[in-house]
Amino acid sequence: MPEFPYSRLRRWPDVEADNLQAHDATDLLLVERALSLDIPGSETVVIGDEYGAITLALTDAGRHSIRVHQDLATGRRALERNAEDLGLAGFVAHELDAELLSGARLVLLQLPKSLAELEEIADAVARWAASGVVLVAGGRVKHMTLAQNEVLGRSFAHVQPQRAERKSRLIEASDARPVPADPPFPVAAQHDGLTLVAHGGAFAGARLDIGTRVLLEVLGLGGSQLLKNGLIRVENGANGSENGGSSGVVNSDRPSRVLDLGCGTGALGVSYALAHPEAQVIATDRSAAAVASARATAAANGVADRITVMHDDAASEIADASVDVVLLNPPFHLGTSVHTGAATRLFEAAARVLRPGGELFTVYNSSLGYRAELTRLIGHTEQLSRTPKFTVTRSIRSSESRRS
Repeated sequence: MPEFPYSRLRRWPDVEADNLQAHDATDLLLVERALSLDIPGSETVVIGDEYGAITLALTDAGRHSIRVHQDLATGRRALERNAEDLGLAGFVAHELDAELLSGARLVLLQLPKSLAELEEIADAVARWAASGVVLVAGGRVKHMTLAQNEVLGRSFAHVQPQRAERKSRLIEASDARPVPADPPFPVAAQHDGLTLVAHGGAFAGARLDIGTRVLLEVLGLGGSQLLKNGLIRVENGANGSENGGSSGVVNSDRPSRVLDLGCGTGALGVSYALAHPEAQVIATDRSAAAVASARATAAANGVADRITVMHDDAASEIADASVDVVLLNPPFHLGTSVHTGAATRLFEAAARVLRPGGELFTVYNSSLGYRAELTRLIGHTEQLSRTPKFTVTRSIRSSESRRS
């Protein structure tokens, strides 16, 4: 059998660069282990296959009807595109649910960064897969910890790390333990009157991320400082603005169309919806776990009928020049790599969807110095607040700013 052409795989629509690949040694180890086992594709599940390397290599080897779950919209689109390019088909995409795992005897998993996400996945496998299921999880050795073994041990009686190869390692978990009546996720927490609900894969969990908290405070959306008269005034953090006063007002002379871009658990979008009953609020995230969390957060705060949550990459399903306000707390990681490309893609998305004169409110690590890039991509950018840790800016969409 010819060797699978891993080098032909692309990351698109995710960020592509010379130092970023669409497969790694862990993918190869997982494929090799699956091929060594006499388990048909219809009883095989792949979870966390970033760009399709595992699923497509197994499909190419004759394992058909594999079920696959990818959290990221970018991964789902990359898998579809890579499959089309290679002329492969026969796998089925699912969410992380009983339909994904029912009857599965082999589950292959690229270990997630979050222990909470791993806990939710391990519980799902033990809860819904076939009796005697084997979970084979893999990761790069430098990112693996003993805590991952402990998390797997809560759902499986036998957890056996394998010998490291090519700087990656597999862990085999078997003999599923009895599961509790209720799954461990989602979880919920209260934050000054705001209820956050989170699945395991949602960034920051049910905590209020510190960057999001700063942006909420600067915009007057935190806790009891909900908006009145359709204005967002800089109250907390105004002393950090360049002018030293209460600058910064969202132009709300008419009902706004507001986008919470990269919404996570929905704190920004839900807070805006609570403050602006007349606004049309949209929240998007490329993570399925985040989208499920944001929908649950909206429901828990009584605004599910006033906020639309979409699983989408970089607002690709939002029309050009159709949004009045964008709220953004961009990531600065791509997987386990520190990379500013993810933030740049979101800035470009904001430039595309904002109408001329629309406003982008962004919070970011002060060390990243995004202001020049925001000015170039969006338009005039002013600093509303700055601390050694975080900077909050407002960018006004100009008709001349570059679009992606």
